[in-house]
Amino acid sequence: MPKVSSCILFKIYHILYQSFGPQQWWPGETQIEIIVGAILTQNTNWKNVEKAIKNLKDHRVLTPMSLARISLKKLAFLIKPSGYFNVKALRIKNFIHFLFSEYQGSLKKMAKDQWPVLRQKLLDIKGIGPETADSILLYAFYKPVFVIDAYTKRFLLRHRLIQKDAGYDQVQDIFMSYLPHDVKMFNEFHALIVRLGKDFCKTTPLCEKCPLKEKGIY
Repeated sequence: MPKVSSCILFKIYHILYQSFGPQQWWPGETQIEIIVGAILTQNTNWKNVEKAIKNLKDHRVLTPMSLARISLKKLAFLIKPSGYFNVKALRIKNFIHFLFSEYQGSLKKMAKDQWPVLRQKLLDIKGIGPETADSILLYAFYKPVFVIDAYTKRFLLRHRLIQKDAGYDQVQDIFMSYLPHDVKMFNEFHALIVRLGKDFCKTTPLCEKCPLKEKGIY
């Protein structure tokens, strides 16, 4: 198994960036939109999330106060396109309850916490797992936390850079240990990996056409 190093990670990053260009991700206009999107994207694709977000915008409820006031039933109806809408509505409500109980509903106050403290608080919210928490930290609050998803684990495993049983924290530690804690780079790198997973490193991979195969990372 090849040994992970800063050199290999930087080479992967530059190959993907040269191949795909900047991804401009996360596509959200406000912090609360990004946070809600991070919750809605669980177990669905982004197109479905966009439909749900549009419904919330059209009904003018995509603010912390509006989300606190809207009924759980109506919220579930509006986010129905995202799937698992009853569960996700409850998770959004759980986050909003946390926001008001901890920070008086202020995302600005929430952003002042150091990321390790804030990460643990997010993980304590029912329905918020590591990937969702880290997406919120990185994309909504610009905290230097690397997001790990199924695409990341898949491409690392296929390049024999992790073991099959590697857990979330173990995989995240690779990026956090070998890369500078730069928010912009973490943002771009994760988005590029998602693009790699969607276009080439699929369940049935297109290895011969993959830019990492073509240019070689070792």
